[in-house]
Amino acid sequence: MAGRRPSRQEVNRRRGGAGFVGRRGELAVFRETFARDPEDADFPFLFHVRGNGGVGKSTLVRQWEAAAREQASVVTSYVDDEVHDAIGAMEAVSARLGRQGHPLKRFDRQLATYRQRRYQAESAAPGPQPPSGAPDAAGAVPVPSASPSSTVAAQLGLATIGLVPGAGPFVGAVDPQQVALGADRLRAMLNTRLRSHDDVQLVMHPLAALAPVFLDDLADVAERCERVVLFFDVYERTGPVLDAWLRTIAFGEEYGSLPVNVQIVLSGQLRLDQRIWGDWLGQVTEVCLEVFSEDEARTLLAAHGVTDGPSVELVLRLSGRLPLLVDMLARSDARAGDGFGDPSETAVERFLKWEPDPERREAALACALPLQVDEDIYAAVVPEAAADGYPWLRALAFVSPQAGRCRYHDVVRTAMLRLQRTRSPERWRRAHTRLAELFERGRLGAEAELGPDADARWGDAVWREHRLNETYHRLCAHPRGALPDALRQTVHAVGLDVATHRRWAQTLGRAGLDADSAALTAWGRRLESVADEEEAGTGALTLLLAAPELDAAGRALAYSVRGREYRVAGDPQSALADCTAAVALAPDTSRPYAGLGETYRVLGRYEEAVAACTRAVELDPGDAWAFGSRAEAYRLLGRYDEALADFSRAVEIDPLYAWAFGSRAQAYEALGRRDDALADYDRALGIDPDYEWAVGSRAQLLEGMGRREEALADYTRAITIDPQYAWAVGSRARLFERMGRHEEALADFSRAVEIDPLYAWAFGSRAQAYEAVGRYEEAVADYGRALGIDPGFRWALAGRGELFERMGRHEDAVADYGRALGIDPSSDWTLAARGRALLSLGRHEEALADCARAVELEPDNGWNELTYALALLAGGGGRHEGAAARLGRAERGFRAAAELAGGVGEDAADAYEGLLVLCCVQLDGDGAVVQCEALAGLERGEAAVRETFDALAFVARVLPAAGPAVERAERRLREAQGPHRRADAPAGDR
Repeated sequence: MAGRRPSRQEVNRRRGGAGFVGRRGELAVFRETFARDPEDADFPFLFHVRGNGGVGKSTLVRQWEAAAREQASVVTSYVDDEVHDAIGAMEAVSARLGRQGHPLKRFDRQLATYRQRRYQAESAAPGPQPPSGAPDAAGAVPVPSASPSSTVAAQLGLATIGLVPGAGPFVGAVDPQQVALGADRLRAMLNTRLRSHDDVQLVMHPLAALAPVFLDDLADVAERCERVVLFFDVYERTGPVLDAWLRTIAFGEEYGSLPVNVQIVLSGQLRLDQRIWGDWLGQVTEVCLEVFSEDEARTLLAAHGVTDGPSVELVLRLSGRLPLLVDMLARSDARAGDGFGDPSETAVERFLKWEPDPERREAALACALPLQVDEDIYAAVVPEAAADGYPWLRALAFVSPQAGRCRYHDVVRTAMLRLQRTRSPERWRRAHTRLAELFERGRLGAEAELGPDADARWGDAVWREHRLNETYHRLCAHPRGALPDALRQTVHAVGLDVATHRRWAQTLGRAGLDADSAALTAWGRRLESVADEEEAGTGALTLLLAAPELDAAGRALAYSVRGREYRVAGDPQSALADCTAAVALAPDTSRPYAGLGETYRVLGRYEEAVAACTRAVELDPGDAWAFGSRAEAYRLLGRYDEALADFSRAVEIDPLYAWAFGSRAQAYEALGRRDDALADYDRALGIDPDYEWAVGSRAQLLEGMGRREEALADYTRAITIDPQYAWAVGSRARLFERMGRHEEALADFSRAVEIDPLYAWAFGSRAQAYEAVGRYEEAVADYGRALGIDPGFRWALAGRGELFERMGRHEDAVADYGRALGIDPSSDWTLAARGRALLSLGRHEEALADCARAVELEPDNGWNELTYALALLAGGGGRHEGAAARLGRAERGFRAAAELAGGVGEDAADAYEGLLVLCCVQLDGDGAVVQCEALAGLERGEAAVRETFDALAFVARVLPAAGPAVERAERRLREAQGPHRRADAPAGDR
């Protein structure tokens, strides 16, 4: 059977390789690696090709890539300066490998999730995340205080967060002076926006989340292929943003392991940064390129038919043996008989003169003006007679093809631009103006599809590309006149992310060099340098606000964007100052008011938030974000009907606003409209099936509705979407615990704290799981870990206090309850619990004081009345009459609760348990047995049964006269449990 025919691309590569002259030794060095075992200790897996501009680095790298692709089962990726951060580099690698049939699917999904969550964090009004802590017995959800870890991070390295490429405005604006106080605030701020702890980590530290998935997928490709080769060209430009990432994936373990059969090739003009690569430079294979030797230059000229002595000597002199210029001159039509002419003219002028077709000469010059050229741009700028010459242009020696487009080599393009600018300044301006108008038409076409929303436009890569090129050409045509608009657009770019900020800065600097404008060059240099600083976003915006060229609208925008940066960085006071300044500059614009409203919401000033957002929607009734922000403020005020109306308006404006559907679901939940809430979570997931927060929130709702199997399925689905979703893992663990599946619960809690070692709630909940299986010492240790992370974690203090009671360590219990009351003195549950512990210690008067205060705070709680009555009885002194009145009120409360619950569910079980304990306190053994029968008819978990035995043991301990009734009740409960009764259930703790 005949073999497969080669593709056109393969034939083109062979043809290019056949014409490659020189660098034979360098080519051989690389080819030899394919004959070697990559597992050899001295295998050269990391190359660095280095040399000055024009020495042929890119040409050599392309030849290396062609040589690699000639091998069996080898795939390659080529990345140049089109990427501006590590995330963009990983995306480019994924795209290139995908075109070769090896997509990085998990990475692509995670990248899409990152961008979606990033957009939600920047543009969506924040809403509450599912609670990261469980409520205590009184129903209060603990609010963590600043953790010691945050202070340590501030002191020892939080600054590095801002240097992570791709981290964008969320972390770049952190003030080192405020980090110790603000790190938890920042995390909490993003939690309200992003719903889950793991989304916060993804947005704050995208590289840490994306790089491991990238390496895992790359490992799968490497498993299927003999070799994977990653080329990074023009590294002098991309090195500053890729160095740390590449060094880590090559030599570190932070992101995982690099497959042994992956090779990396870097190519650039500069030496590798000693500060980053220093310890590993010995493992980098350096390939240093110099200008051609005279023999190599003559060989190349001969290959193109240039052999006569004078012509060869002239080429050698004009080119300085720089490979790019040697090749360019060698490809000229010197053999046509015109010769090389006057040697005083530059090499570029010689090239244009040698081209016999004047239309092509004009085309070559015209195509040097754009930053890049594709077939459409070529057709728009060249003379009509040369309209079919795009293939000719792509074949020129100094033109490099790039994914359907092409670009000139910097050495040649710079010379051509200088020639055109100095030869005819007016023609230069007209040409750049025509190009600006060309890109403007493309931008307007994109806007027709995207609509008027500025955020949607800037979020679209095609629109951004048109806007960038339009701005570049307007700056080249009129550097001073176009600068104000360019700076205003730079504000948007800075607000988007660090990569866009950097690219915009580079474009301003490039325009300055090309137009010979010192002012533009300085702007580009300053903006690019601040992109590498910790406070990238706020630093750049501060520079822009100091620019006299920035008009009032631009200044208002800059204040609004900087206000957002401060807001998400946990500095709402600075945000308030900026948003107020923005409103003063643009009182008739919606965005400043929306930002002001959001800042008021963060500060807890909800009424003012409503007022500011109201003004925003008055100015722009189509602002879905402002409606969503006001809805969230209404929800936090408890004005649920108004919140529902605004959320509904937001999704009416934007039917794909998944966040608003999810947030409206929470408002429905607050009103007890669970079915409506469930429908909205379904709608959010219909828009975004991988919206893990909505999946987790729906799971929590289903759990509350008693639909445990469906809730379990949703928690599992959320974890499948994001295996690092610690909140969902912990919530599933809690559900396993409630279902009596203790081992699975312990496994999930352990996984949650492995994902997030600072997850205090998960440690506290694992402590409860250890309690459930009688592993008390491990439970005490986990409560300690939770409190080590968050000393103000009241729920963990109360939980450990209960455990100490169960263990007979009543003094320790009293101490923990006291600490909890120091955090929240108004917790009736904690007061009653400390009262119980004090009774166990015989400290009756203190117990009475606590129980009296608990009843005062919550007089309708039957358990509070019952505990108070027991304290009165245990203390003696003729207080029986007062105790009887308390018992009567407790009994009425319990019976009313049982009736309200319809005799089923957890509320009914709690009421029957209260009546059981009350009967024992009244020394009514027959009544206690009746209540045992009622409890036996309900489905209760082991934890609930254990709590009943604990309550009975407590009564017997502080009121010995109740012992016989307690014993009858315990005996009946054990009989009801049958062969499945727990070994730790007897009332031995007396």
